[in-house]
Amino acid sequence: MRSVPNPVSAVRAALLEWYDRHGRALAWRAPPGAPPPDPYRVWLSEVMLQQTTTPHATPYFETFTARWPTVSDLAAADDSDVMAAWAGLGYYARARNLLACARAVARDHGGVFPDTEAGLLALPGVGAYTAAAVAAIAFGRPANVVDGNVERVMARLFAVEAPLPGAKPELRQLAGSLVADDRPGDWPQALMDLGATVCRPGKPQCEACPLTEWCAAHASGHPERWPLKTKKADRPHRTGIAWVLRDGRGRVALERRPDKGLLGGMTGLPTSEWRVGTAEASPPVAADWREAGAIEHVFTHFSLTLTVRVAEGQGDFVWTDPDEALASLPTVFRKALERGLG
Repeated sequence: MRSVPNPVSAVRAALLEWYDRHGRALAWRAPPGAPPPDPYRVWLSEVMLQQTTTPHATPYFETFTARWPTVSDLAAADDSDVMAAWAGLGYYARARNLLACARAVARDHGGVFPDTEAGLLALPGVGAYTAAAVAAIAFGRPANVVDGNVERVMARLFAVEAPLPGAKPELRQLAGSLVADDRPGDWPQALMDLGATVCRPGKPQCEACPLTEWCAAHASGHPERWPLKTKKADRPHRTGIAWVLRDGRGRVALERRPDKGLLGGMTGLPTSEWRVGTAEASPPVAADWREAGAIEHVFTHFSLTLTVRVAEGQGDFVWTDPDEALASLPTVFRKALERGLG
């Protein structure tokens, strides 16, 4: 970065010129240089993109914005409808926070998002990253927007030797050193696009990068070495039982999970607790239960094996057509139901 006069302005000019030619066309994004997009669409996309890839999030975004085109429409939606529409995106606390935030904007701000980072941070479920992204992209505020893609670009640009996650404060500070008043909405999107399409994990495509002139990792000859990472601890493994109960009409028994905890507030199959070690528990109703195999699922903090048991019977459940259940259940329950139906 010290190899040329005024490197910040040179780096910004090079990256923004690249973004004008190579920026991704995304459903929630305005083209480079265009007026800012609707804050609702920016906020919704940022919430969906947390821990989710762009290709996976896009159809969900399109479904949500067609069904609930404004934040006030979303605020007025039934919790169960939103949670069902969210199924498959994972991290279901995000869906609960989504509703809480939409209702706060509708109730306390007349359906209009605050236009500053501080105002956005005061909304329920909005953290520092989302507040900065909405402030910059939707309201043209110069904000320091740092996601995993930006961290990777900074780690390589400056050859940061501290490993992640401990390096996060340093990487954030370095990214902040490049923020300026010029094109504040395009700048973070340009950085994110560079990380997503060129400065990728594994082997970066340095031949297509507009920043190689200033990149310390590229100058080393081994840019893939960065970012350094601390070795992750092994993911613990848990086991449990999922019960697939059908009535005489072929419907499937579902139940609403407690509001707090993993998959809180979601509709799912009756299950035992998910514990380390051998799973055994009493079934939800007395019936002629038989095993139908097992399914595997991986969450962020643990992996899970669910033994699937099936039977016919009655009980106080939400009885649902199997096809409807398969379309709305979270992935782990959909896997278990498919095994039970098969």
